[in-house]
Amino acid sequence: MEALKIGGVSLTWLSGGVTNLDGGAMFGVVPKPLWEKKYPCNEKNQIELPTDPILIQTAGKNFLLESGIGKGKLTEKQKRNYGVTKEAEIEASLTQLGLTVENIDYVLMTHLHFDHACGLTKREADGSYSSVFPNAKIITSNIEWDEMREPNIRSQNTYWQENWEAIAGQVITFEREWTFGPLKLVHTGGHSNGHSILVIEDGDEIALHMADIMPTHAHQNVLWVLAYDDYPMDSIAAKQKWLSFGLKKNAWFIFYHDAYYRAVKWSEDGKIIEDSIKRER
Repeated sequence: MEALKIGGVSLTWLSGGVTNLDGGAMFGVVPKPLWEKKYPCNEKNQIELPTDPILIQTAGKNFLLESGIGKGKLTEKQKRNYGVTKEAEIEASLTQLGLTVENIDYVLMTHLHFDHACGLTKREADGSYSSVFPNAKIITSNIEWDEMREPNIRSQNTYWQENWEAIAGQVITFEREWTFGPLKLVHTGGHSNGHSILVIEDGDEIALHMADIMPTHAHQNVLWVLAYDDYPMDSIAAKQKWLSFGLKKNAWFIFYHDAYYRAVKWSEDGKIIEDSIKRER
């Protein structure tokens, strides 16, 4: 498992599953000859997109950033539609680290689309659902939580009742920011109305998880936004703000979906990857 230290904060990537989604949808109006140079696709025009949560350890607490695609929840049709080639192995990943799902204190959710939230619950033998992380507080923005429970005609395809109903009593929401020591969730909107990013700052070291407003290293260009984004101009504005912040601070940019990099550091002008942690493939 790949790992990174930000000051005294430890980050470890877990095995949360793999999807393969349409490259055109993932790069919006960007022409394929441009994006496929940076992020190749298969014969179906799909690009590989892991859904790997990050275990964050600080101040004696265990945080999970996102929850993975889940295990045993998707139908065969859903697996085909979303190009799922691997389901989550969160429990096995935690076991390798000497932990269990009961040891997770917080789950930090940048947003609650199915590919981030399916791992929050599991299906029981009787068909009901229960919490995967029974002792955790689940943090998300109040806007995201509201839309999760009452999606609109567009978002109902990604906000699923089976992903929220069983964990409703564990959810804590915030309006603009939520902080715990060196960790800060910041509401940005863009990809979804309630979308947030995570800022990790310990001493003079910084990491930014820009979630799905910059899901891979190939989305660094502020204009390269997803066709899935509900509010693309908000995505662009947030990327401009936080990419500039991170580049000036020599920050690590960390990823949940990137098939090639777990984390990268760009030069201040953003043109060169000066340091990186590659994903084992």
